[in-house]
Amino acid sequence: MPTTTLPLTPARQRRKEARPQELLDAALDLFVEKGFAATRSEEVAARAGVSKGTLYLYYPSKEELLKAVIRANISREIAEGEDMVRGFDGPTTELLPRLIKEWWRRIDETKASGICKLMVAEVRNFPEIASFYREEVIEPAQRMIGRVLQRGIDRGEFRPVPVPEAVHALMAPVLFIMLHKHSIGACAGLENMVDAHATIDVQLDLVMHGLTPRDDVAAGRRKAGRR
Repeated sequence: MPTTTLPLTPARQRRKEARPQELLDAALDLFVEKGFAATRSEEVAARAGVSKGTLYLYYPSKEELLKAVIRANISREIAEGEDMVRGFDGPTTELLPRLIKEWWRRIDETKASGICKLMVAEVRNFPEIASFYREEVIEPAQRMIGRVLQRGIDRGEFRPVPVPEAVHALMAPVLFIMLHKHSIGACAGLENMVDAHATIDVQLDLVMHGLTPRDDVAAGRRKAGRR
């Protein structure tokens, strides 16, 4: 039987298809290393091995390049987190820790974690980027975590708490660890000041016990339900 040989994609075509991701990777590295304002477009192009003109073919400005970096590294992960939440059938007491740990694995343990520090340090000087980050990252992430908390409350797994404030309380330690990683924790000899995994585990333990209905409250509810 004759065999069919599939045509090989030319190396130049493969290179062209990979170029946007190479530019995004180079931009993320430089933005985190040097800061957004201090990074020049030609530096991004040089690190990706292309000309400045080629960079502008894909991303017409440095602001658009940063937006693309945020979409590729954070927005996509939030969307996948939403899919996980929608498809989860188990108890919320399992869903919430899984969601936080998966977020940590996908973002905080990667170079994408540096975007948080970048936003805190520089976004005040770039209001357009601030608005974009709020709409693209902060608000979707808060809605996702808020829906999980409300799910647990509605199912009686969590006690009633103010959901917006609970979202802030839940996410603040995670953001602190990301900031530490790319500030004090990036200094020689200070890398191990914070054990990220242990801190996340303790935070989840405190949160889950704080959200779980107190025994006396739960007993009162059961008694009221029998009347």
